[in-house]
Amino acid sequence: MTESYLNILQESLEKKLQVMAEIQKYSLLQQEIFQSEEADLEKYDEYVDKKDELLEKLTALDNGFETLYRGLSEELQGNRERYAGQIKRLQELVTKVTEDSVAIQAQEKRNKKLVEDYFRRARAGIAQNRRSSRAAYDYYRSMSGSGVETSQLYDNKK
Repeated sequence: MTESYLNILQESLEKKLQVMAEIQKYSLLQQEIFQSEEADLEKYDEYVDKKDELLEKLTALDNGFETLYRGLSEELQGNRERYAGQIKRLQELVTKVTEDSVAIQAQEKRNKKLVEDYFRRARAGIAQNRRSSRAAYDYYRSMSGSGVETSQLYDNKK
């Protein structure tokens, strides 16, 4: 019975690694969006939604793993030698999950920086456009004579 539960734990970790690989794929696609000249924000939102779905799967896998592991932990402590091979494989998978988790977190930090930089540039562009529009409007107004009092230009006492 314990052996089949260990197999289920192993399958759970392997599925978790697959889900994490998909999350990494979408994180890299998001990075590409903000490294390109024209960021496709709709595509970015689509990737965010897909990652949300994957994170829900990951949470469900985590919860199932934790529940099953808690039930097995006493049995494993008492018979460690008997299940040594499977325990070693589980430890290897947990190490890989941890490494992938760290890699995902690092990629997410890089993506956050890219998004912040993109919006900073966009805001700067909007501010520059406002200044340019204002300057063009002021130029137009001064050249068309609006805003200039006639008494400043002509002596009306003739």
